[in-house]
Amino acid sequence: MAFQRASGILLHPTSLPSKFGIGDLGATAYQFIEFLSRSGQKLWQVLPLGPTGYGNSPYMSYSAIAGNPYLISPELLVNQHLLKEEDWADIPDFDQDRVDFEAVIPYKRQLLEIAYQRFQQGYTDQDPQHHHELYLIQEQFKKFCYEEADWLEDYVLFITLHEENPEITWNNWEEAIAKRDIQALQQKREELADKIQFHRFLQFIFFEQWLKLKQYANVRHIQIIGDIPIYVSHHSADVWANPKNFALEPETNEVALMAGVPPDYFSATGQLWGNPVYNWEYLQETDFAWWIDRFRFLNRYVDIIRIDHFRGFQAFWQVKSGEETAIDGEWVLASGVELFNRLNEVMGELPILAEDLGIITPEVEKLRDDFAFPGMRVLMFAFGGGSDNFHLPHNYVHNSVVYTGTHDNDTAVGWWQKASKYEKNLFYRYIVGFAMGEPINWTLIRMAMATVSVIAIVPLQDVLGLDNSARMNVPGTATGNWGWRYSDPNLLNQDLSDRLLEVTQLYSR
Repeated sequence: MAFQRASGILLHPTSLPSKFGIGDLGATAYQFIEFLSRSGQKLWQVLPLGPTGYGNSPYMSYSAIAGNPYLISPELLVNQHLLKEEDWADIPDFDQDRVDFEAVIPYKRQLLEIAYQRFQQGYTDQDPQHHHELYLIQEQFKKFCYEEADWLEDYVLFITLHEENPEITWNNWEEAIAKRDIQALQQKREELADKIQFHRFLQFIFFEQWLKLKQYANVRHIQIIGDIPIYVSHHSADVWANPKNFALEPETNEVALMAGVPPDYFSATGQLWGNPVYNWEYLQETDFAWWIDRFRFLNRYVDIIRIDHFRGFQAFWQVKSGEETAIDGEWVLASGVELFNRLNEVMGELPILAEDLGIITPEVEKLRDDFAFPGMRVLMFAFGGGSDNFHLPHNYVHNSVVYTGTHDNDTAVGWWQKASKYEKNLFYRYIVGFAMGEPINWTLIRMAMATVSVIAIVPLQDVLGLDNSARMNVPGTATGNWGWRYSDPNLLNQDLSDRLLEVTQLYSR
């Protein structure tokens, strides 16, 4: 699919300001869209939106489809009379610069439970208009549950069972449940009916709020770039409901072969993610039905799909269970050609971006180019080698996406503070603007905007000129990530908007 020359900002919704300790889909999300519009941006890139598990990583979710309920805006629930402002009269003094997940999650859970009780039991006031509005919401909820049952019913039962046994992975649940005996599952659904209904409600509210936000962006000519992680967590509704899709031990359903990458720029021992790799032979036998469903669903809720770890669709790094690092693994061929051909047959040509960083071979490049997916370039990788460096702007092709950095990189300011003498020397020779007193983040932004790449994406941290205290993720570290937030909506002021608009227009973005 041909993309139009454009630029945008990378910002996960958790990083938005909010009195509730975590960014959400409420007022500041709409204000951010207004900032994008004023600044001439046409794209908002987010990370995966699913419910997060260990380490609060968006890339380690309990579901490949479900939404993260902690992104639900309590303030928007007031508009539906499901919450009242007095419900958060005792709101804690949350950290405004980082998400304290351990404090935030139980607090927001409490508010969501109050909203659910009102949804179930009705309002206490006598206003007939409010009761009519509740009736309409309940009817919309029934419609949502019916239309989304294929994935929703597996997920809500899984997450309810998980909350009943939070320390136990699904394959260690009682055998009949782990192996999905029909009668045992039905009995659990009856025993846990109200708790399951609560999770249906959360998914309904999440997607209702998300679609309204997306519509608001689209009306302002801003498209959402969503993210589809290649792998899913072992402890997820997807693996529990579809174990044949994955490389599991046949008797125990433990992970047999783990996903990761060999030693690279980010880690001398590689990255061992722990997710099960796919059973590509079985997926191909099913005409990739599970993958098609993932793409079909995400395509309804975003405008452009970024495929994370694209190279894993050509060949993937697998490591035997029990290894503590990713060093001792092997490359195994995947069925990417067959998958993307099938996807085109079923859905037509989708707007897809390929995250093709890491060890990229001619075979990976061929897979990307045969389907005309734009690949990625990252300016922070550009200055560590010679003039043939793939990430130097003069080596770019039109069908690519340039980033100053990604969610896995340091910020522009943090990168510059640590850059080697060699990197700085090459940078000075390559660019003149910095020598004229321009801050490093704006030099990189301008450089990205000026390239031939059809799309340019800049993390908000680089627009704000923040140092590495604002870094979103450090690959290879399991905890302490994904928490950065900008604390004040007023940081996105008119002066900043004007500066971003000027550089955007200068380079016809």
